[in-house]
Amino acid sequence: MSPTASGSQLERFLNRYTGRTLIVHAGFPPDWLEELFKQPGGGGHFRIDSRQLNTGRQTPVDWLIRRHLLPLELPLPLIVKVTPAALFVRHLTRAGTAVHPSDIYWFLEEIDTRHHVRLRVDGGALRAETGLDPADNEALSFLESLGGL
Repeated sequence: MSPTASGSQLERFLNRYTGRTLIVHAGFPPDWLEELFKQPGGGGHFRIDSRQLNTGRQTPVDWLIRRHLLPLELPLPLIVKVTPAALFVRHLTRAGTAVHPSDIYWFLEEIDTRHHVRLRVDGGALRAETGLDPADNEALSFLESLGGL
């Protein structure tokens, strides 16, 4: 894909998703989605199944997932917070299994500073900057709320 086309895809993606969150997944464990909907704001995340990406003309979200998210090789599912300057990416697994959906609130509370990858918007491109070690996926804001830190 040419840089111009990529910039166009990025611009279209940002126009559509800035200020929103995505959950990129390859299927959920039993009852996980039902639990997500029980959480405050749980139904407000865009849920995109990476197994069902468009094989024809790529949409901006298909482009993002194929070109920028899947190559990161982080475990799925991922939560992605979209801002005008960056996309903050954090995987939603701990000990090889998906975290409870209630953890998403806490992850989003700290995602600006505790993310696995930040995809920084740089003109018409995204530049990956590593953050947390993928093995680190504790919600410190939750532990702090309990007085544990």
